[in-house]
Amino acid sequence: MSVLGRMREDVAAARRHDPAARSGLEVVLAYPGLHAVWVYRIAHRWWLAPGLRLPARLLSQFARFLTGVEIHPGARIGRRLFIDHGMGVVIGETAVIGDDVMLYHGVTLGGKSSRREKRHPTLGSRVTVGANATILGPVTIGSDSSVGAGAVVVKDAPPRSVLVGIPARDVSAPRSPFTDPASPSYIDPAMYI
Repeated sequence: MSVLGRMREDVAAARRHDPAARSGLEVVLAYPGLHAVWVYRIAHRWWLAPGLRLPARLLSQFARFLTGVEIHPGARIGRRLFIDHGMGVVIGETAVIGDDVMLYHGVTLGGKSSRREKRHPTLGSRVTVGANATILGPVTIGSDSSVGAGAVVVKDAPPRSVLVGIPARDVSAPRSPFTDPASPSYIDPAMYI
């Protein structure tokens, strides 16, 4: 996909997630979370290029200064990430974010280790993380999950979880191992059609 196509996709995602967005032009001009993602993409390319890690870090810090959103250029981010309001969001170096993820202000995807290892969270696709939520360490949050505002997540969560509290716990409806696609016991009804 072209750079312009990706940018259009990001603007459409912002308009889809935010009912306050009145036009694409407004999103392009006034959404700091979107600007942070766009600068991250440049910084990430530099991060992967030989000899450009320092310029990548400097660019990411400049974006932090302008937007209030800190995304380490080493993080791996999928398509259509939307950061609503943006201020105070921190995404660490080894974080991995799937497609169609939405983060509200104050979200931290932080580490618990000072060693050079996978130390930041992995978010599946279509995850929503509420304002001021903190996800710490190399935990995995399954796709289609929601993390409540102010939650502190320190353990893995399966797909379709609803995580609330400190420490966060899953308050979604109980799943049967036979109806949960994430379970090894899952029985796909399509096999019998």
